[in-house]
Amino acid sequence: MKIIWSDFASETLKEIFQYHKKVAGRNIAQKLKDKIFHSSKQLIKYPNSGQTEESLVELKEGHRYLVSVNYKIVYKKVKEGILITDIFDTRQDPIKINDPTRPRL
Repeated sequence: MKIIWSDFASETLKEIFQYHKKVAGRNIAQKLKDKIFHSSKQLIKYPNSGQTEESLVELKEGHRYLVSVNYKIVYKKVKEGILITDIFDTRQDPIKINDPTRPRL
């Protein structure tokens, strides 16, 4: 099993890093990014370890999520491996996960 990051998830992670770099410093931002990456690696061995993402059930694509710090790592199984589709700040209203125009930070 391999981990694949969608463009959207990658961009969101970059924005999270840049935001935390500005407000908390580079070291804190790097630690947060590293924690998110480390958490996602468990999916290689345990792809069903996350809970079902209820906000995305209507898509019928099997989205699940893990929580790392204050962020959901939203993913689904695809033929090539595990596709991380989003990094979602859990401090937001959960309904925003379906809004493609949402501000990420």
